[in-house]
Amino acid sequence: MTFRPLHDRILVRRVESEEKTRGGIIIPDTAREKPQEGEVIAAGAGARNDQGQIQPLDVKVGDRILFGKWSGTEIKIDGEDLLIMKESDVMGIIEAPVAGQKAA
Repeated sequence: MTFRPLHDRILVRRVESEEKTRGGIIIPDTAREKPQEGEVIAAGAGARNDQGQIQPLDVKVGDRILFGKWSGTEIKIDGEDLLIMKESDVMGIIEAPVAGQKAA
């Protein structure tokens, strides 16, 4: 099945968090928080502005994003747990540093 979000909504797959702490302690599933990081797998065309023109989204398919703890609505498509949320729920896009440059 394919799914296309409408307007300014995006479909997000959560990125799994680490199972161990930096000190090597294994965190059980029951104690682990749901990750607040995900990958955009589908995006709507954008919202309409006051003049009726479509304002394109800042996020695009493939972007890694950071979102709020209680953002979005959990849905299940083809047995996979996904989130659908508005672009305004996204706090930022995680960008990989360019090779040869130090992270800021």
